[in-house]
Amino acid sequence: MDEWSCKRDVMQHYNLTAKSYDELYAAEQRTKFKVALERIKLGTTSLVLDCGCGTGLLFEYVADKAQTVVGLDISRNLLEAAKKRAKKFQNVHLILADADHAPLRDNVFSHVFAVTLLQNMPNPERTLAELCRVVHEDAFIVVTGLKKRFSLKAFEALLRKPKLNVAEIVCGDEALKCYVAVCVKLKH
Repeated sequence: MDEWSCKRDVMQHYNLTAKSYDELYAAEQRTKFKVALERIKLGTTSLVLDCGCGTGLLFEYVADKAQTVVGLDISRNLLEAAKKRAKKFQNVHLILADADHAPLRDNVFSHVFAVTLLQNMPNPERTLAELCRVVHEDAFIVVTGLKKRFSLKAFEALLRKPKLNVAEIVCGDEALKCYVAVCVKLKH
């Protein structure tokens, strides 16, 4: 299957499940957010990208701490749900786009969250390179990897390809279905 067909299938899947997304996945997503946010700091000047933002669950954890939050997703229906959640915050902005071709300037963000994204991408290495493009040096990149898709060794190797400093990978217990990696973009 070519890359666009894979992305189209993912988009259609999430468009169809958008109404039940929070019911199905909110508890696990919140667990991942809490694990990540225990390990990084956000401040009033933080510029946050939530890449693959889904229904915007992360906004509730970061919008009141950051200067600006941008939610990006390929699913129009998920973004409609995120739009409802974002109304509570004046500093949250949404973009309908492909994570591999983000319509964003280079070296802008101080924090990127890519939670439940890589396993849905046909070329996770390309996706990580795009995330690295939009963050400045020493920025935090939080990435999760589905344990059923990636072994710990393969996930760590993937994170090191774009020259990320992997500060920590949390494996958690069986309840956490993903690895949660906290990385820092290295200087080139």
